[in-house]
Amino acid sequence: MSEEYSDAYLRKVLTRTKTIAVVGVSMNPIRPSYYVARYLALKGFTVIPINPGHAGKMLFGQLVRGYLSEIEDPVDMVDIFRRSEHVPPVVEEALETFSGLQTIWMQIGVVHEEAAQMARERGVEVIMNRCPKIENQRLFGELRMGGFNTGVISSKL
Repeated sequence: MSEEYSDAYLRKVLTRTKTIAVVGVSMNPIRPSYYVARYLALKGFTVIPINPGHAGKMLFGQLVRGYLSEIEDPVDMVDIFRRSEHVPPVVEEALETFSGLQTIWMQIGVVHEEAAQMARERGVEVIMNRCPKIENQRLFGELRMGGFNTGVISSKL
């Protein structure tokens, strides 16, 4: 179920990304969608939270939107925290809303080949069944500080 993505490819995606719309973000700090979005915001990404149940509230200094189509600013990546069967409408809305969208990222456990193909046909790169927080930590040295063997060789301490 897990696709293979090279470290160089993942690093390229994370390095070029500046603004991330996180679909399905929770206001509950113990939920993965909350702490992944919080981490990304703390790392300097502009994180736009999307959750119709919390629209109008503030999270990480940003207004929570109900839908992607409510965002007027450019978005580089859409990070999807929804069950796989709910992915196609999110991808369709993202493709209709953002002309400069570069990446659709589906979280761990989220895979939808047809939606991925729809995005690829429009020139948007797709990553499935991965977490940008984990990949950012692994590729840019943070996991090593916790004693994890990340397979990345670096001279950073």
